[in-house]
Amino acid sequence: MRYIEPHGHMVSRTTDDYLAMVTAGCAAVCEPAFWAGYDRRSAEGFFDYFSQLTDYEPRRAAKFGLPHFSWLCLNPKESEDLQLAEDVLALIPEFIDRPNVLGIGEIGLNKNTRNELKILERHIDLAASHEQLILVHTPHLEDKLKGTRLIIDALLNDKRIDPGRVIIDHVEEHTAQLVLDQGFWAGITLYPESKCTPPRAVDMLEMHGTERIWLNCACDWGVSDPLAVPKTAIEMRRRGRDAEFIDQVLYQNPHQFLSQSPKFTL
Repeated sequence: MRYIEPHGHMVSRTTDDYLAMVTAGCAAVCEPAFWAGYDRRSAEGFFDYFSQLTDYEPRRAAKFGLPHFSWLCLNPKESEDLQLAEDVLALIPEFIDRPNVLGIGEIGLNKNTRNELKILERHIDLAASHEQLILVHTPHLEDKLKGTRLIIDALLNDKRIDPGRVIIDHVEEHTAQLVLDQGFWAGITLYPESKCTPPRAVDMLEMHGTERIWLNCACDWGVSDPLAVPKTAIEMRRRGRDAEFIDQVLYQNPHQFLSQSPKFTL
């Protein structure tokens, strides 16, 4: 089996996880910028983080023969401080041309606040100005539907944005169709707490089909599983899905989306 892990926060994982992923058939891993578990207090901290994502982490993954790609942004959890957010946004253009950077992400909303929305719009402008792909984080639990609608409105309000170059991640049963109907890609996150289990994810594939959908583990500092994507193939097989169906969802779909960046080469 082959698969692509399109959303994994590998800075929080051990080298054993890289080895396990390669052993399971991982062909590439993509790492969006995210919250570090605490609010960083200066732009200098983000400069170091972006350097880690674009320099150190690709070299660490390469030791296991695994191509590593990244996305850059300020996480929505850290966008309440508008001055800090503007300082961080000013740093991103100098990293965009680095060879493993695919685009801007994971941007989005956390609590659907005015400041979060303002910085989301600034990220969208940055992506459009530099012709970058976009990866979007949608809020958790009770804020997800409202946040997804706000995110979609913000993206559609910028006429430079092609929905086919945007992946809206962490969709669930009540938001997936909303995302797909507007022409965006939808990401289903396999996460033991607060997101989808493998059976729920396969239910969603059976409901919505496989077009413009990918699966990801979003493994990070919390309770999460870097092998959640290949493990979901077991559920697909249990339901009688063949190798072509599994390969379509786990490899061909993320490959199709990510290959819109000329930097994504395997």
